[in-house]
Amino acid sequence: MRSSKTIHVISAHAEGEVGDVIVGGVLPPPGETLWDQRRFIAEDETLRQFVLNEPRGGVFRHVNLLVPPKHPEAIAAWIIMEPEDTPPMSGSNSICVATVLLDGGLVPMQEPETRMVLEAPGGLVRVRAECHGGKAQRIFVENLPSFADKLAVPLEVEGLGTITVDTAYGGDSFVVVDAAALDFEIVEAEAKEIARLGVRITDAANAQLGFSHPENPEWDHISFCAFCGPLTPTGTGVTGASAVAIQPGKVDRSPTGTAVSARMALMAARGELQTGQTFEATSIIGSRFTGRILETTQVGGRPAIRPEISGRGWITGIHQHMLDPDDPWPGGYRLSDTWGA
Repeated sequence: MRSSKTIHVISAHAEGEVGDVIVGGVLPPPGETLWDQRRFIAEDETLRQFVLNEPRGGVFRHVNLLVPPKHPEAIAAWIIMEPEDTPPMSGSNSICVATVLLDGGLVPMQEPETRMVLEAPGGLVRVRAECHGGKAQRIFVENLPSFADKLAVPLEVEGLGTITVDTAYGGDSFVVVDAAALDFEIVEAEAKEIARLGVRITDAANAQLGFSHPENPEWDHISFCAFCGPLTPTGTGVTGASAVAIQPGKVDRSPTGTAVSARMALMAARGELQTGQTFEATSIIGSRFTGRILETTQVGGRPAIRPEISGRGWITGIHQHMLDPDDPWPGGYRLSDTWGA
């Protein structure tokens, strides 16, 4: 076999959402900070296209690049590559990365619990893994500070008219809608329509509402639309289903860790969830993340929470992505049948 490029990948998923991890074959990108390196990956696009575009990737795939950390507390760092974005943080991808580091033997596993600090482009995340029998059974991630942005504001969406939405940040930026008000039950059969409508709502929210992170002005757009079902009280907090539409048009198979964090920030802002309480979030395929408010804090002078999310991850395979020097599509390709316009 001939190849002018060989990238070594350990594939994984977190509660259903794919989060592959590049463990070799790619040099760290240039940049003084991890955010600088993230910016290079986003603007250069060479690596993004190679691993995300077909024939190696697809709209369903996220890929994480392991790099040496910049912060002295961190044991490892990673840059997240999603279909359309290179975000500050991702809950499902952080669970995949932690699972690969421990189950893949890159970080020594301590039973019954392993603790480590990882660095995402948006900041440090502290990880606690419940480990048994040589397997990381459950990953707990202290996410980035999360906050409500706009509460109950009108949004004009073509074909829907005026709807009421919230916006929030949970390590990434969201427009949040009431699923029942739009006649969604958050079941698998609705996935295609949720994905398509979610892109339209996200586009409308960016055009009419916008978003700017108060401490990171480079993050100046809304990434996702979260369709949220009703909340039911539990002994420790609340539970509820949700489905997140990801550009250019797919539904997250997991409950989306950053969406869980953003929704807890909205609930905290409305007095619906207190410090120490939990939010049991269910995805469109029935998988679960557990969220918990660890403490209150501030981001740029506005009220915020420090959330914890937890879920399970599994390794699904080991791959070597290669490039034949005669391949006429070295950067791959995207077609509108799955990638949208």
